[in-house]
Amino acid sequence: MQTNEIIGLENKYHMNLYNRIPLVLERGNGVYLYDNEGNCYLDFAAGIAVNSLGHNDPDVTKAIKDQAEKLIHGSNLYHYESQNKLAKILVGNSSADRVFFANSGAEANEAALKLTRRYFYNQNQPKHEIIVADRSFHGRTLATLAATDRPKYQKPFQPLPTGFKVVPFNDLKAAEDAITPETAAIMVEPVQGEGGVRPASQDYLTGLRKLADEKNILLIFDEVQTGIGRTGHFFAHQAYGVEPDIFTSAKALGNGVPISALLAKEKVAKSFQPGDHATTYGGNPLVCSAALATVNKIIQPDFLSSVRETGQYLKESLENLSEEVSWLGPVRGMGLLLAVKTGDKTKELMTALRKQGILVLTAGEDLLRFAPPLIIKKEEIDQFIKVFKSLVKDPAFNRINL
Repeated sequence: MQTNEIIGLENKYHMNLYNRIPLVLERGNGVYLYDNEGNCYLDFAAGIAVNSLGHNDPDVTKAIKDQAEKLIHGSNLYHYESQNKLAKILVGNSSADRVFFANSGAEANEAALKLTRRYFYNQNQPKHEIIVADRSFHGRTLATLAATDRPKYQKPFQPLPTGFKVVPFNDLKAAEDAITPETAAIMVEPVQGEGGVRPASQDYLTGLRKLADEKNILLIFDEVQTGIGRTGHFFAHQAYGVEPDIFTSAKALGNGVPISALLAKEKVAKSFQPGDHATTYGGNPLVCSAALATVNKIIQPDFLSSVRETGQYLKESLENLSEEVSWLGPVRGMGLLLAVKTGDKTKELMTALRKQGILVLTAGEDLLRFAPPLIIKKEEIDQFIKVFKSLVKDPAFNRINL
């Protein structure tokens, strides 16, 4: 089918929920994507930080193929080897003791909120309120939307579930001042993704851990975007040396196959009992096989050190460019989750990059976000920088109101 025919089907039959880029993707290989017209794109978006091993990774593809030929799904009424092997690896490479598998980041975060309430319910304590950070993003279900500090997203769906209090990110005193006898947990992203790729400070996360211990509340980290190697550490919080009581993972866990995980310390995890929470599809043999192949590669020390190295190389390359181009803002982020402020020409730059064969993301309305596959090489970073540099030095982009 031709591009206009494919897009025409969407316009006729889909609910109008996405402002899609007029691009029909057909296949991928490594860090490159190809559309149905044969055009090649260097992928600096990775399916919104999902395809960490790139596209068509041979080990992940083989795992999916082999499992699909045996058993795709059987429900969580039964046991599966791939599911339990994956649980063992996630627990063995983190501070968690238990794991629950779901299908998406929002579902994992929803489960984290339910686990928090169940934990204090079991203790007969009236704690239910969750403190969250400004500019946070935790999902699009009603509860996770209520936990997300995005009024424009929330307004059409009022009234939302109650029990969430928003405080400034990276402000320890604000978090402390917000705690009441009803406070159950503080929930933050170690690096805010949709909120502008803002890393938490060391003092902030260390202070939140201390605060949670002193006030008998739980500390929850949303690692949907930052987990599974994105920051150069298996989980971002490991870079800070701060252990949460609960944390979540999704996006990169299955390298594109929909799977997420809720992970927790034993003292909290044991609060859940059969019937408290469940999912029909979550953690089925197919997705767990894909995730197992993905995680087995990413947990390797050499792989993670390579992510840190290439992440630093990309960051320095962007910083050098920012010094050359006065209107470019500062570079921020960790590992291979980075952003630069590009002002009111962000969308135009995103489009111009696509026309030059490079796919990127935005973070808000004034930042370009870069989250390439973790297998990106320095030569491919150089390729991106060359194109990006030619654009931002173009006179057409020289008068941007930052």
